[in-house]
Amino acid sequence: MSVEDELSRFSPETDTLLTIGVFDGVHLGHQRLVAELLAQAARRRLLSGVVTFRQHPEDLLNSGKKLPFITDIVTRTRLLKEEGVDFVVPLSFTTQLAQLDARTFIGLLQKYLKMRGMVIGSDFALGKGREGDIGTIKKLGREMGFNVTVVPPLEINGEVVSSTATRQALADGDMGRVHELTGRYYSLRGRVVTGAGRGEGIGFPTANLHVSPGQAIPPDGVYASLAHANGKTYQSMTNIGCDPTFGDNERTVESFLIDYHGDLYDHKLSVDFVVRLRNEKKFKNAGELKKQLAEDIRQGKTVFDSMGIN
Repeated sequence: MSVEDELSRFSPETDTLLTIGVFDGVHLGHQRLVAELLAQAARRRLLSGVVTFRQHPEDLLNSGKKLPFITDIVTRTRLLKEEGVDFVVPLSFTTQLAQLDARTFIGLLQKYLKMRGMVIGSDFALGKGREGDIGTIKKLGREMGFNVTVVPPLEINGEVVSSTATRQALADGDMGRVHELTGRYYSLRGRVVTGAGRGEGIGFPTANLHVSPGQAIPPDGVYASLAHANGKTYQSMTNIGCDPTFGDNERTVESFLIDYHGDLYDHKLSVDFVVRLRNEKKFKNAGELKKQLAEDIRQGKTVFDSMGIN
């Protein structure tokens, strides 16, 4: 499907104010940008819109090396709409799109999305070879009849809030830092699938979460987490890894929901990662594993109590 085909699926009723980018993670810097978009759109009586991309541009531009998503397109769209934008337009980042110059792409936004202005970050660039930098975009704005607002980056403790910083904190297992950068716990969502069933055999039945292949996953280990199932929230312990005690090779995400009784198979489950408690370990036998799991729950409950999480 071409860029024009995708854009033609959206037909705003009135003129719009847009921001454009991947918005992976919808972190606090993104939220600040969206807040400015909403404020300006309200003053000018324009619809507010976000143009985002289904793939990371780097996946295409950097020899096909794929970056894992902090937030997939479904989650990203939901989070952006929760911020209050009127509409979100996901575009496929294809070779065709990558070859468009800035003027042509902006012309398409004016034609199909009735764009009258842009709110962008200070590192923004679009068009073939990123030729459409801030200066070029402002120049095009004067020529093509739209205004441009540049929002400065947000810093926390001297560090610019960015998707790169968020992805690094996630890779480090620093869930507190991820929360600091995004304003929420990192979450994995999916459907519960059949697992090996060993947890149930030692008194700790787990829900095996199916995670999309392109999703960023925290490093292996045990996490104090919050699991959301069937409209309720449960304190939980989540293990990420290959279960070295039993010699498994497949990496899994498995959650034990404290005080939950029932079968979650084929149910949708969302898991928020609060704190990383420890590395994954190999135990001599199931008895030692069971003892450690009980200790994990005790430590997890201590964490929840200290944070005021019921």
